[in-house]
Amino acid sequence: MRPARLLTSPINDDPKKELSFCLPKVCEYLMIDQQTSRLPVTVLSGFLGSGKTTLLSHLLHNRKGMRVAIIVNDMSEINIDANLVRDSVELSRTEEKMVEMTNGCICCTLREDLIIEVKRLAREKKFDYLLIESTGISEPMPVAASFYMPDEDGFELADIADLDTMVTVVDAQNFLSDWDSAHMAHDRRELGADEEDERMIVDLLNDQIEFANVIIINKIDLTSEQQLARLEGILHHLNPGAKLIRAEYGKVPLKEIIHTRRFDYEQASAMAGWIQELKGHHIPETEVYGISSFVYRSRVPFHPQRLVGLLRRGLPGVLRSKGFIWLATRMSYCGVWSQAGASLSIDRAGVWYAAIPRQHWPKGSATVQWVKDNWAEPFGDRRQEMVVIGVNMERDEITRRLDACLLSEEEFAAGPEAWQRLADPFPSWEPQAVQQS
Repeated sequence: MRPARLLTSPINDDPKKELSFCLPKVCEYLMIDQQTSRLPVTVLSGFLGSGKTTLLSHLLHNRKGMRVAIIVNDMSEINIDANLVRDSVELSRTEEKMVEMTNGCICCTLREDLIIEVKRLAREKKFDYLLIESTGISEPMPVAASFYMPDEDGFELADIADLDTMVTVVDAQNFLSDWDSAHMAHDRRELGADEEDERMIVDLLNDQIEFANVIIINKIDLTSEQQLARLEGILHHLNPGAKLIRAEYGKVPLKEIIHTRRFDYEQASAMAGWIQELKGHHIPETEVYGISSFVYRSRVPFHPQRLVGLLRRGLPGVLRSKGFIWLATRMSYCGVWSQAGASLSIDRAGVWYAAIPRQHWPKGSATVQWVKDNWAEPFGDRRQEMVVIGVNMERDEITRRLDACLLSEEEFAAGPEAWQRLADPFPSWEPQAVQQS
């Protein structure tokens, strides 16, 4: 992670609107395959920080009455993306479901688990569509091949689930720098890289692009038209058959992602490596690309001024980090930290449950149990919980740098009232109506 550029987004004046959406009684889209009743599936892939979760949230907010099942994959032990989806979109407890798959990648270590979950969801026959968000280092080919791997009885997922669309999300701001730097390491002999050197992220980017039916070029507001044109040229060269769609904040028409009928088994099966994937011969990305991850946790708040200092210096080797943070000066609000490359946004995610009277908590929901599981006195669910992903990164050094931003023992002992007087250079998280009053 290089020194970061802070991005902030406007906050909705009405917090309820941030979580609300309409479920019309009449569905505009008929998603079940009328001939086979197979469950249609779209798989979302894309490198770390490209905006897959943002796209998924947008799709769910605009699903037009569809009963949706979701599988969210995270290679770490906690599923930050699933938590963000849970916080931003309310699913019907009786007609919709979100499945979290953690501690591995669905294209390799969790492949069997993926098959089991898809089989279970399809056989329930109560969902109109299945959306799968893979982890940022997942290769889409083995995920797709999972639908066509017969078991000992000859059964395969494709018998009950229809792989409809393979979508790859591209970060318009960072893709070219990742691509170019990787080419320099591989192609220029003066750098000392030989043909067998597998350290390059470009191979993973290439795999994600080549196997896509739809490529979403996200974050176009953060780059120039000239850069976009070059990026589109590269993407079209890598995958001339894919549909390229520009987007800001993952806002893409539903019809471009679901029920497109773009996935072609015959074309996919002709690609190099497909037969090997069907046989289960897949090397985990952690081995090929040197990617590793860990979860940073603490029950001590960050000192805002010291945290800004860390952001200016950066975290060496970190490609992607994402999670929830607690600033000492903001006892009510939970922050969401999202970093990809040199771009970092820290915004308000919502209100800590510890700051909400219990009579206003949801009644009997899975969310309440999740909050209780993350509760610790005296400050409730307030905490630092962040997934950190990088290449050849030094976990101890990164942890030390983050720890240095926490309140000292003396500062912590002073208590919340004293914390309010600490320097805080971050933009306000208060709704505009509160600021104006």
